[in-house]
Amino acid sequence: MKNTIKKLKKKIWNYLNFDNRLRAVEGLIMRESNIQKMLLGTILTENLLKKGELGDIHEAEFKIFSQWGDDGIIQYLINNIDTPKTFVDIGAGRYTQPDTRFLLEHDNWSGLTIDGCSVDHLKNSGLYPCYDITTKQVFVTTENINEIIDFKEIGLLNIDIDGNDYWIWKALKINPVIVIIEYNPYFELRPITVPYNKEFVRNAAHHSSMYYGASLMSLCDLAEEKGYVFIGCNSHGGNAYFIRKDKIGKLKVVTPQEGYRATKSREHRDKNGNLTFTAPKKAVESFRGMPVFNTQKNKEELF
Repeated sequence: MKNTIKKLKKKIWNYLNFDNRLRAVEGLIMRESNIQKMLLGTILTENLLKKGELGDIHEAEFKIFSQWGDDGIIQYLINNIDTPKTFVDIGAGRYTQPDTRFLLEHDNWSGLTIDGCSVDHLKNSGLYPCYDITTKQVFVTTENINEIIDFKEIGLLNIDIDGNDYWIWKALKINPVIVIIEYNPYFELRPITVPYNKEFVRNAAHHSSMYYGASLMSLCDLAEEKGYVFIGCNSHGGNAYFIRKDKIGKLKVVTPQEGYRATKSREHRDKNGNLTFTAPKKAVESFRGMPVFNTQKNKEELF
């Protein structure tokens, strides 16, 4: 009996020891991967700045941590605009593919991330003790947005909440220098947004997962009201870029028609939540007749 217990203990020890070694190796790989990413980002930034003034922000795109090419666009902007080194990222999720992480690590900016879901992943990461970043777990509404943000100045604001994006920016009292906001490419250039609902959740609002946010046209109209100009979108067709008018400098201003980018994403889902990979032009028919708010006519209508 004693020998059996002894053997069992040895097996458990070997298993735990192997598991600890495996975790150590995984950690080492992740650290080395981030070091290589930062080195690549530094080289790409240096090469980007050598190009000088660009005719289109797409020429600046590169990806280090961002989901698409936004890391490069942001580097181009902050090196051509005088701006406070502070950012607010609304809808940053687990902070695994944020548009602001390269700013945090490469440029040593201070930041606040906000998300309605758990923020423990970021709090438990190596970023939290090493950089000036704060995170808040709260579902953002027009009623609480100005209480949540405690920065007196914001260099860059990123809004990506797949819902009330238009209404949140409209309600915000502070005026960041750079605003990056996700638009809904499926709305094309109609001046529409989803009607405000403080409890709006994208997948609950419609099974397609394509009924959310605001069109580029509505965001450009709002930008004009708030004193901003539109300089373009990322090439994937998701993020729109706005600069406060007093900071535009030599950056090229474009119209919504010039800057709009459709998306090739096939994220339509059926009523069971399964991806159908339906092309966007056809998939939008699934939410035809849903209510939208026309921001130019200032009234609700049907999509």
